Amino acid sequence: MTTQISALLTHAPSTAFQQGTITRRAVRKDDVLIDIAYAGICHSDIHNARDEWGPGIYPMVPGHEIAGVVAEVGSQVTKFKVGDQVGVGCFVDSCGQCDPCLAGEEQFCEQGAVMTYNSKDYDGEVTYGGYSTQIVVKQDYVLRIPETLAFETAAPLLCAGITTYSPLRHWNTGPGMHVAVIGMGGLGHLAVQYAHAMGAHVTVVSQTRSKEEDGRGFGASDYRAISEEGTLQALRGTFDLIINTVSADIDVDAFLKTLKLDGTMVFLGLPERPQTFSVFSLTSQRRSLTGSNIGGIKETQEMLDFSAEHGITAQVEVINADQVDEAYERVVRSDVRYRFVIDISSMT
Repeated sequence: MTTQISALLTHAPSTAFQQGTITRRAVRKDDVLIDIAYAGICHSDIHNARDEWGPGIYPMVPGHEIAGVVAEVGSQVTKFKVGDQVGVGCFVDSCGQCDPCLAGEEQFCEQGAVMTYNSKDYDGEVTYGGYSTQIVVKQDYVLRIPETLAFETAAPLLCAGITTYSPLRHWNTGPGMHVAVIGMGGLGHLAVQYAHAMGAHVTVVSQTRSKEEDGRGFGASDYRAISEEGTLQALRGTFDLIINTVSADIDVDAFLKTLKLDGTMVFLGLPERPQTFSVFSLTSQRRSLTGSNIGGIKETQEMLDFSAEHGITAQVEVINADQVDEAYERVVRSDVRYRFVIDISSMT
């Protein structure tokens, strides 16, 4: 037995969102049914909805930053009960048997993790995301949101939060480290908070100084603007770790030279064009250039608990369901501080 629920759908790359209905599966023995309260808008939602990373599966219901309340649990669910405050992130299933899955790195599942939307489950059913009133997810892929975190500010942590937290943890961020965060957007404003809470000295490197007050408020000790001549040259040999959150093209060589001996630069943003650099920028100081992709379920829960402990939340602008198309345009223009979140109760 299946259930029809309300959702925001886009039927093709060029079409606006419309409210309609989708089918969710009946709750299985290990499933959790969630009443969605808020769903964050991630830039990847826009890329997927507009088929920029194609091929998309339409009609599409984006959304992988989901916060809500457990409405029903299957007969064998032991981790959650009705009324619990929970979240769902970027994926909703994995094989559970490969080396990455067994290591708690389900996002790198060798069979391919089942993404929350614009994907197909292992049984061939299309997945639909959080721009909807309910979602059904296996209990092993549901996260517990600490009660001290508000739904609307916690929702973006399920993608933007873990995307920035994971590389900071992986490269052992802590006291005495100098960390640079490139970009002060939806990812960057969280990266600054996490790196600061971990004890690092944090420098924001942005295009201009328009967000400097915010950056320092989030915990940055230094703030630099690329638009000012000589900025990167003055920072040569400064950083142990660079977290690059932007999707725009950058001067990779110039940034690599700001790393210390054995420093690492991590790409989180996904530029549309290939990025180029000289190998000499790596070999001269044994530097590393790498990328990172969200985190596993265990690490995502750790991130949520860390966020609650340190008072870290996303800065959001809450919108109604009929404002999603406008919000997409504003995200593309970088006209949001710092994350849009849809109030799902606004669906009529």
